[in-house]
Amino acid sequence: MDQQIPLFEMRNIAKSYGGVRALEDAQLRVETGRIHAVLGENGAGKSTLIKIMSGVVQADHGIMRLDGQEVLFPTPKSANAAGIVCIFQELSLIPDLSVADNIAIASPPKRFGLIDRKAQRRFAEEALARAGAEDIHPLALVKDLPLSRRQMVEIAKALGRQPRILILDEATSALTASDVAKVFTVLKRLRGEGLALLYISHRMQEIDELADDCTVFRNGRHVASYAQGSKSRGEVVEMMIGREYSHVFPPKPTTPKTAAPALEVAKLTWNQRLHGISFVARPGEIVGLGGLDGQGQRELLLALFGVLRGVGGEVTVNGSARHLHGPRGAKAKDCAMALIPEDRKTEGLMLPMSVKDNLTLPALDSLARAGIIDRAREQEAVETMVKLLAIKAANLDIPVGALSGGNQQKVVIAKWLMIAPRIILLNDPTRGIDVGTKQEIYQLLRKLADDGATILFYSTDYDELIGCCDRVLVMYDGAIVRELAGADITEHALVSSAFSMDSSSMNSGSMDAGQERHVG
Repeated sequence: MDQQIPLFEMRNIAKSYGGVRALEDAQLRVETGRIHAVLGENGAGKSTLIKIMSGVVQADHGIMRLDGQEVLFPTPKSANAAGIVCIFQELSLIPDLSVADNIAIASPPKRFGLIDRKAQRRFAEEALARAGAEDIHPLALVKDLPLSRRQMVEIAKALGRQPRILILDEATSALTASDVAKVFTVLKRLRGEGLALLYISHRMQEIDELADDCTVFRNGRHVASYAQGSKSRGEVVEMMIGREYSHVFPPKPTTPKTAAPALEVAKLTWNQRLHGISFVARPGEIVGLGGLDGQGQRELLLALFGVLRGVGGEVTVNGSARHLHGPRGAKAKDCAMALIPEDRKTEGLMLPMSVKDNLTLPALDSLARAGIIDRAREQEAVETMVKLLAIKAANLDIPVGALSGGNQQKVVIAKWLMIAPRIILLNDPTRGIDVGTKQEIYQLLRKLADDGATILFYSTDYDELIGCCDRVLVMYDGAIVRELAGADITEHALVSSAFSMDSSSMNSGSMDAGQERHVG
């Protein structure tokens, strides 16, 4: 990078929360017309950095300059007025309002003192088009949209504010593959229009494709800034985690499992979203769920855990037919099933509650005697889980919302391991967490499988399905259309199975485990 005055600069930035140092001597240069990636593990200081930059929190000391002039943003509104707009990983949309209301909420167009609904709709349509999301109706309620479409609305909302610097914090983590491609096209166009983009992602392939410049943070400190492509991926990961980068995925078993099935599903149907799904999963197996996002994978996991009503078909656990009418029955000892949900913030954790209370919530029955919690037993169980998952927290009595995203995800997993589940359902569990934490989770999943657990693992990341799973069931339109096993689990096979489908393949029911239905 040259020595000309950058569009935006941060120097010697420091921030502490209580006795915890989130940033120390942090540095950043952002140039016009370039995409600058900020890399680091969860807890490295990235989120604090962009919160300071966007006026959400104030630095303890340090200097920020915009166009060479020193600036201070006491509020997000002041940062927005200066042209700095941030899209945070946690969406800021109001679910009960329409898409148009959300996009124009900061300054809706008015006429005679009232909101001009026609002008607001036109404004929303233009913002959605600029975000590559023309298919989203501006009058739709946000609460009726799936998570991936809400994320696109969030991007449109930010672009509607005409930013000079656009900050994207894991903005693609909830998107479908087609939406990611659209967003990439939009970001490259914005770069060409002269915007500066600050891009935070744990997906290295996205950094490779998009970034011009990169900055790495570790433990709240600036480690290095470099031109994209000048460092190997291994070198970058080593800078992020501070240790030698080893193989991401643990080795798989060399022989297929032959034990009696722990989970058998036959002709499972639900509400025109699931169509005659049949498969088996055995102890010691990690069975993946593949296919394009939104093809029934999440609904299948929810159905198995008893969350959905009106589910048809048969579910057999350890040879006994089960009628799962709720999560309480699913997690009971005779079933021992656990679900790791998609959205840790809203579905997996009680953010204001302590780390300890979140960990023990599913297991209170087993920790109580005569209706009274055995505190010594509780403390022992909590300490075991914290050690097992290497959860990093100043103490276990702080709100779980104060932890980094990766450590929050570890708490979600640990709380369900407290019930010693034998069937574990995972709904995209590594979304939005760093490469080091991902590696720890992969190792944990294989250890749980080696200890006899049965794991059903949905992921939107093809690399995870290839690297973690013994078999992959590819879904399309609420049905299983193909099973891949062993060396057949390749990106080409996953993609071709997900896309190359004709009407006959979609209407011919499902398949039993061990069969393969070729489509296209």
